[in-house]
Amino acid sequence: MVRFNIIISLILTSIIYSQTHPNNEIDSLLKSGINQIILQDYNTAEKTFTILEKKFPKLPLGNIYLAAVKIAKAVDYEEELPGDYVDSLLVIAENKSENLLENNNDNLWYNYYYSLIYGYKAYYNSIIGNIISAFADGVMSLRSYQKCLEIDKDFYESYIALGTYQYWKSAQSKSLLWIPFVSDNRSEGISNLEKAIKHTSYNKHLAAYSLVWIYIDYGESKKAIDLSLKMLEDYENSRYFKWGLARAYQDVNKAKAITTYYELLKSIESIPNQNQYNEIVLRHKIAMLYDEIGEYDKSLKLCNEILDFNIKSDKIKERLKVRINRTIELKENLLEKMNYSN
Repeated sequence: MVRFNIIISLILTSIIYSQTHPNNEIDSLLKSGINQIILQDYNTAEKTFTILEKKFPKLPLGNIYLAAVKIAKAVDYEEELPGDYVDSLLVIAENKSENLLENNNDNLWYNYYYSLIYGYKAYYNSIIGNIISAFADGVMSLRSYQKCLEIDKDFYESYIALGTYQYWKSAQSKSLLWIPFVSDNRSEGISNLEKAIKHTSYNKHLAAYSLVWIYIDYGESKKAIDLSLKMLEDYENSRYFKWGLARAYQDVNKAKAITTYYELLKSIESIPNQNQYNEIVLRHKIAMLYDEIGEYDKSLKLCNEILDFNIKSDKIKERLKVRINRTIELKENLLEKMNYSN
């Protein structure tokens, strides 16, 4: 789940667009399409960004955000990423962006497009297991964000990218922080994200998603809950924020965590032809929570539901293998506890 949280944070951070684009029509299409992604209306978002690509074919934005839709949907649905299609979109976007930068290398927006492209390339390479390329692309993206700050120190998308990078780089190196030359930049990363959110306009919710999971990782689950609830006031049905809310509740109120996970489960079950992955993951999470609060009957019922699933996809079976084994272990432990209590 940590990998999921980091990835989706990077996805959503990479599509921050708080400064208003100078072209009103582009600005409107971006606003609509991004909101559609957050509300999981992927088909409509794809149509919106197709319009953007057709109306402004020299700009890479349409291609970038069409890739964003596919990535967000794949992560949300736990589906296989259409890698070749995403890769082709990003190659086209990169060519367009390079042409723009050749004409004006100091243009703020052209550099921003470039940073977006390499952010998505980094994600794509991480998905296919090419970690070295993913790291290299991530560094390229970060450099472009830094150039945006050199051009305009108030370009807060850059602070969001820098803050996310600073935090997770340090978080993934916690075991090395005792070494003198290894710095802990987690608090600085959080500060940059908090500063950015205060200054963003219509898309601060995307930056907030990154901060929710960072708060949880940093041991500030109450802050994560407050921020998630604030975002859900505007995006009531957004699964992105409910995942974070449920996880944060696990640390402070397990009953509320169970309720929120059930809301997520209901939402997942409404997806046509979904692959059952998240259904099983959520049931297992709820079962573990019931076990922790001593409601063994409810936990056992969920374990049995999981083990009765007829998973059709061999790939999904393989991905769920460890979790199914953990479910079997949980069931065995529950039966021992229930027999002992009787």
